[in-house]
Amino acid sequence: MSALGRKGGGYLSRTTFQLGNWAGKFGKEYTDRNAVSLKGLDKLYMENYGITRTELNKDFLGKIPRSARILEVGSNIGTQLLCLQKMGFKNLYGIEPQDYACELAKKRCKGINIMKSDAFYIPFKDGYFDLVFTSGVLIHINPKDAPRALREIHRCSNKYIWGFEYYSEEYKEVLYRGKKNMLWKANFPKMYLDIFRDLRLLKEKYIKYLDNENIDVMFLLAKE
Repeated sequence: MSALGRKGGGYLSRTTFQLGNWAGKFGKEYTDRNAVSLKGLDKLYMENYGITRTELNKDFLGKIPRSARILEVGSNIGTQLLCLQKMGFKNLYGIEPQDYACELAKKRCKGINIMKSDAFYIPFKDGYFDLVFTSGVLIHINPKDAPRALREIHRCSNKYIWGFEYYSEEYKEVLYRGKKNMLWKANFPKMYLDIFRDLRLLKEKYIKYLDNENIDVMFLLAKE
């Protein structure tokens, strides 16, 4: 039986203003600007937060079986997935709406399943994954569209939802490279808990930037 759901898994998402930007020149420039190696990723996190991404991953996913089926929503060129692969996770998937990033990810992420799609249309059956995660993706979804994305993520996970996003107690728009309507801070773990009564918070960590007052949040939720 195929794992793909939703009419065979075709890419049918309704394009939003934000998706249109990420799929085009703006997204390609982001990909070229932020392409880093695994070593570079940990170096970047250490410079920003004083802790590596690998350390954070081990803190939150240390007890998750390495056989767990894991999906990253908005995987770009796959660096976060490669980080998990290095930790020993074997069943890794990524979806990415940008053609350019998707093709780069397929070339560099050996043994990882990458396909074109997005948070509004995850082409897999209900509960197919043990864990679904985002890293700096929910922040780029318009607040009016965010519940739809969260419902897709929730639908495809049979147990865990993991996230790392910009944090604010209330929704707050932030200019992104001079552009409006492209970036928001919010309390995303609370948003999940408010929408889905079957979720509980297992772990949450607020991580302050070393050189400014901004805060990010990493969180792990589980279905009861």
